[in-house]
Amino acid sequence: MNDKIINQISDELNIKKEQVKVTLKMLEDKNTIPFIARYRKDKTGNLNEEQIKYIADAYLYQENLFKRKEDVIRLIEEKGLLTSELKEKILACEKLVEVEDLYRPYKEKKKTKATEAIKNGLEPLAKIIMSCPLNGDLNSICNKFINDVIKDTNIAIEGAKYIIAEWVSDNAYYRKYVRNNMYKYGILETKLKKQEKDLNKVYEMYYNFNEPVSKIKPHRILAINRAEKEDVISVKVNVDNDKIIEFISDKTIKNKDSFCASYIKDAILDSFKRLIYPSVQREVRSELTSKAEEVAINNFGKNLEALLLTPPMKEKIVLAFDPGYVNGCKLAVIDKTGKYLDSTVIKPFLKDIKEEQLNKCKLVVLDLIKKYNVDIIAIGNGTASRESERFCADLIKEYNLLCKYVIVSEAGASIYSASKIAIEEFPKLEVEKRSAISIGRRLQDPLSELVKVPPSGIGVGLYQHDVSSKKLSESLDFVVSKAVNSVGVNVNTASPSLLKYVSGITKTNIDKIINYRKIHGKIKSRDEIKKNKILTDKAYEQSIGFLRIPESDNILDITSIHPESYDITLKLLKQLNFELKDIGTDALIKRLDNIDIKTYASMLNTDYYTLEDVIKSLKKPNRDPRDELPQPILKSDVLNIEDLKVGMKLQGTVRNVVDFGAFIDIGLHDDGLVHISKISKEYIKHPSDILSVGDIVDCYVLEIYKDKKKVALSLIDPAL
Repeated sequence: MNDKIINQISDELNIKKEQVKVTLKMLEDKNTIPFIARYRKDKTGNLNEEQIKYIADAYLYQENLFKRKEDVIRLIEEKGLLTSELKEKILACEKLVEVEDLYRPYKEKKKTKATEAIKNGLEPLAKIIMSCPLNGDLNSICNKFINDVIKDTNIAIEGAKYIIAEWVSDNAYYRKYVRNNMYKYGILETKLKKQEKDLNKVYEMYYNFNEPVSKIKPHRILAINRAEKEDVISVKVNVDNDKIIEFISDKTIKNKDSFCASYIKDAILDSFKRLIYPSVQREVRSELTSKAEEVAINNFGKNLEALLLTPPMKEKIVLAFDPGYVNGCKLAVIDKTGKYLDSTVIKPFLKDIKEEQLNKCKLVVLDLIKKYNVDIIAIGNGTASRESERFCADLIKEYNLLCKYVIVSEAGASIYSASKIAIEEFPKLEVEKRSAISIGRRLQDPLSELVKVPPSGIGVGLYQHDVSSKKLSESLDFVVSKAVNSVGVNVNTASPSLLKYVSGITKTNIDKIINYRKIHGKIKSRDEIKKNKILTDKAYEQSIGFLRIPESDNILDITSIHPESYDITLKLLKQLNFELKDIGTDALIKRLDNIDIKTYASMLNTDYYTLEDVIKSLKKPNRDPRDELPQPILKSDVLNIEDLKVGMKLQGTVRNVVDFGAFIDIGLHDDGLVHISKISKEYIKHPSDILSVGDIVDCYVLEIYKDKKKVALSLIDPAL
């Protein structure tokens, strides 16, 4: 392990060096992040998943950076050009771009104007010019270099200037100066290029736009990139060219009185315009994009995690309602366990539909509700969603039904419905009906259903198609894994899609679990998994604490207590004069509330963190972190924009959190927008500091745009 890198990570996270070392050692030993975060708190000092991932990623980056430094040093040394000063400069670099700047002069170059001039023997002339002689004249000096290729002094001078221009461009100090100048003082400017490429004026804001590079928001960078890619706008970063050229000239021209000074100045100007500026501008924009991607991906991850951890509507019979116009609305009934019962299609929104036909559609839905004692109608939020909401609200009111309805995000449902997973689950059903079932199951258990969809297909962010797909996929997979392991998985009902996110479980492990269930039926205990070698020893260690077995005779098998801590658990219960059958009872909870964890940890020869987690599980053996979050809003009537008045107080569900605010479902066709400035009276850096997807919030109507059918909201009570 590299101590310098460990020290750096320690400083960045403000944790002890030993915590970094221990974490890296456990990762090296093939322990997973969820396992380390949950079951090795005593070793890491209670680091969470994000901190552990940061350590892993930061060490990998720094290790790769260090390897690149070693490579560059070796390559320069092989050419016999390495000095101790250059080596120290390379080793001191904190970014890859700085290493590449220093390596630039020593790289094998492709054919350039400068390499051609050097090939033609003009490098000595360039060196003479750079020495800033005071005596003589350039024409006389150039005569020595005239030959069949270099036919006159003008060609000689031009070639020498190309060489000087490349020397200036290859100077790491100058490149760093220009880069820093562009970050600090540069102005990013965009201009309309082709109006016909943006007929809906999506990018109108950027037709004539400028903002300091140092202040531009990440979401604007991604929007500008997209508009540029679609050929709508041109983009450039403006800097004070004269100031930069003057700076480089002062450092480069040794004697301004030299008759060569003006030629060097010409070379510097050429170097900046042709070589340095375009290259550094690309680097700066690339880094801005990289940072914007990071913000967008992190934001997407937060939103996804909140959506995955939406509280399940347990023990409810659901009528899933997948809205549509011409192709109709696809309906599917699923029982309390998510088992498919029935399905059909109705077409209540056809153009010029007669009342008789509409009533028939209502009767079809009414029959399903009564036949299966439906508790909730889950309406997808896609095309015809609000018409479907009105249809269901009218039906509930007309027939005085007890059931309610709720709007459910259907993002990715179509991806699932055509997937191999869906075909295996429902081989005899059409794609549309599978989609409806998915919508209904998302209400009953969002996590189990949403893991069947590629994370990037769940629309809870902005610009997910404009960021690195590899980075996005890796980040979102981590988020899903974190959510799945925080909740735990029923080993007897979990789909392969869910099992693949469980800590330490591989495809081979999943196949073994599924095959074992097919042959032997339900797994009866965690011990059965171990004895029958369903998992390897390492996979068992990493995953078993996250696998729940409700059918087990041992109540500990349904908790998040790891089998390695069963002995401690039993000893604790014995010390307190309780038994396994008392787990979760009021008497045990009361007793556990009054013990000193440190004292008992010492008595039981264990650590504080392990005992603390054991106690939490003994209080709530079936603990689901989602149960502590607000349930989705159930409705029985519809809100129209005409019903709204400025200042009106409403309750809504946060559907998406973005850099500039949040979109809130208040029951209208389109979600209302609360700008970041209207989220809190206190200053906040990002809306996610306060809001998460799925939050139920009180909000106030700020402005109503009836022509656009849009509403601006505020979370700040106007009366305060």
